[in-house]
Amino acid sequence: MCGIAGILSLEKDVSIPQLKQMTDALAHRGPDGEGQWINQTGQLGLAHRRLAIIDRSEKAAQPFHYLNRYHLVHNGEIYNYIELRNDLKKRGYIFETTSDTEVIAAAYDCYHQNCLQKFDGMFAFAIWDEKEQLLFAARDRFGEKPFYYFENSREFVFASEMKALWEVGVPKKTDDKMLLNYISLGYVQNCDDKDMTFFEKIYSLPPAHFLIATIQNPISIVQPYWNIDKEKKIKISEEDALAELECLLKNSINKRLRADVTIGSSLSGGLDSATIVEQLAAQKNPLATFSAVFPGFEKDESTYINSIVSQFQFPNFQVTPTGDELVRDFEKLCWHQEEPFPSSSIYAQYRVFELAKQQDVTVLLDGQGADEVLAGYHRYLHWYMQELISRNKFAKAVSEKKAFGNNNIPINWGVKNWFAAFLPAHATIQLEKREYQHSIQHPYLNRDFIKSLRGREWEGIHKPIVTKLNDILHFNVMEYGLEEMLRYADRNSMAHGREVRLPFLSHELVSFLFSLPTHFKIGQGYTKLILRKLMDKKLPDAIVWRKDKVGYEPPQATWMQNATLQDYLQEAKRKLVDHHILTPAALNKKIAPKSAHEADNFDWRYLTAAATLL
Repeated sequence: MCGIAGILSLEKDVSIPQLKQMTDALAHRGPDGEGQWINQTGQLGLAHRRLAIIDRSEKAAQPFHYLNRYHLVHNGEIYNYIELRNDLKKRGYIFETTSDTEVIAAAYDCYHQNCLQKFDGMFAFAIWDEKEQLLFAARDRFGEKPFYYFENSREFVFASEMKALWEVGVPKKTDDKMLLNYISLGYVQNCDDKDMTFFEKIYSLPPAHFLIATIQNPISIVQPYWNIDKEKKIKISEEDALAELECLLKNSINKRLRADVTIGSSLSGGLDSATIVEQLAAQKNPLATFSAVFPGFEKDESTYINSIVSQFQFPNFQVTPTGDELVRDFEKLCWHQEEPFPSSSIYAQYRVFELAKQQDVTVLLDGQGADEVLAGYHRYLHWYMQELISRNKFAKAVSEKKAFGNNNIPINWGVKNWFAAFLPAHATIQLEKREYQHSIQHPYLNRDFIKSLRGREWEGIHKPIVTKLNDILHFNVMEYGLEEMLRYADRNSMAHGREVRLPFLSHELVSFLFSLPTHFKIGQGYTKLILRKLMDKKLPDAIVWRKDKVGYEPPQATWMQNATLQDYLQEAKRKLVDHHILTPAALNKKIAPKSAHEADNFDWRYLTAAATLL
């Protein structure tokens, strides 16, 4: 994992000092080295900060040059690079390094843009083709690695983080509609326009997309290259489904163990991270594990974490972040995140990666993505019931509702839910109208601020039409939900020069799970049913058949009672009032400390909006 940057300009004015400014802003992403390169005309420059993971030699340093034609900067990992290199060798390609970067260059020469179909990895890269005078850039399927850019008729500027763009004069101007949606609704993305960020004219290349820009026309052409087929359904027995899941998961983990540095794993206490640890133990890979714990907090996961540690005897390092430490690190955390974030859970993750750095572990495996692809959140139960009822499976719906109730997971199903099951498009319209009303009726938003956004009222307000569970899973994986979690993980890991790898986001594994009939994901009173069955008797029953669902959650409500943090919060509100975003009455509203995942967490939103945007 690294930091990349570049400038494509109509003018012959790209300079090494400019590129150096960009890489200096990304130094935390790549503590192992840096490089800058400009083509002969001075119209194209590439820059790189290196975190050396695979082939740590100088030959593999970037910007990487290939066949005297291609010049490449790359952030991330291509996990199947060994298999791809062997295939390319059979086609006559010769390699001078053992890096995945060289494989990207050779694959692009061989397959052009179709090379993206062959990559299993997390990546954001840019290739300058000197012969064609063309810049080709791409981002991985789920958005694990970031790619930001600014463009106009004169230049195209890109980087792994926006702070590198600001260093070379790209304006930092808040997009007020994104800010409105964040404060009132908690949105951190525009799912209708995924290239939007919280800053005007700074764009994010969407996951599973590539772009092309030329010197003659720096305005990029952006196109998708992959999507999940949410309509595909396979007929398969439970025995075969379990065998295929285990095979795909094992292959994914094995490929994500490829590195020339020390690897460890996050351990949260939930099923997903415990599954990774179990798989590592089964393959005799005793890696160090890292956890955030909160003794005395009702949602502390220490008991579950310790049960895994006791079973597998892996070293476990723990950190207990406090409210005082959040205050100490808050400005630094916001600087790394760049855009607002919804809760202090991000800080707990930040400290886990810091702990890994202290133990000199460079790469961490993590269970992120499993809840989104395996329907692990309790909110998915309504969509599951809706699928059953809309298909007239009433007896099944009744038995499932009872089974979840027996597991202390009640499903509130009323007239509106019946309406949504049989008229999903109308239900979607009603949900969007409700969101719109919430966005403009926040009691402390300045009316002039809202009026200034006339004509943009509906931007970013979108609900999918859901006729089956896969519809909402696809929406969360490919449109809204997963990518924001991946952004937090990228910034938190790179803040400490660490790399995070996510075995549950192998695209082959995800495609397989989407193709399974719904009852493999939710059924018998449980979410993530097939993974639970795979891990049955391999992990403690208390983890496998756990009935409650606890997110990665610190004691935020307690932290928000910290006197210094409350002073920060009051100052944040004052900033928002001074910028005519909130009304002065907000300053007199008593601060309401809330838990990390509680609804209408407005005070936290004020705090992070002011810190990151103003």
